Amino acid sequence: MKPIRHFFTGAALTMLLALSYSAAQAKNVVEKKAYMFGFSASFNDSTVYFTTIQEVDSVWFTQKKKMLAGRSNYSNQLRDYCNDKLNQPKRTCIVVGNKSLKKVEKKYEKMKKMYTQNKKATYDVHFIPEEDFKFVTAYIGEGKENVVQSMPQKRPKAPKDKKKDGKMPPPPKK
Repeated sequence: MKPIRHFFTGAALTMLLALSYSAAQAKNVVEKKAYMFGFSASFNDSTVYFTTIQEVDSVWFTQKKKMLAGRSNYSNQLRDYCNDKLNQPKRTCIVVGNKSLKKVEKKYEKMKKMYTQNKKATYDVHFIPEEDFKFVTAYIGEGKENVVQSMPQKRPKAPKDKKKDGKMPPPPKK
């Protein structure tokens, strides 16, 4: 009798944990605006690139940890720019973003100082102006990544049928 009781107790605990985990998963929420910058480096040379701090509309964050959702999408945008426009393939790109401009500026200055005032190693630091590269808003929701956000289009309303003398009107011509 005891093994059966232990089996059912274990099964019940497993079900409870599974249900609580699925309810506690991070969901994505959209913010009206956020600030971010990108950084690109390569292990093959000492050239690094910084983008300017940019304001991006409709950015998705994880609800639980308040982290930028879809960071890979934004870093891929920077990597594609470096590959196509700068002829710098196979670069490692990161994106730092937050809802607070002050927090992003603090990280930007810290990283910039690390690469411009480093006495042990010298880096060739380049800054990418906003006119040359701008982050594009990415839609991150319901497990769909790397899809550019777009507004749904409205469908035209169908005309209402009006009966005259008990007869149906002819279908509208297209």
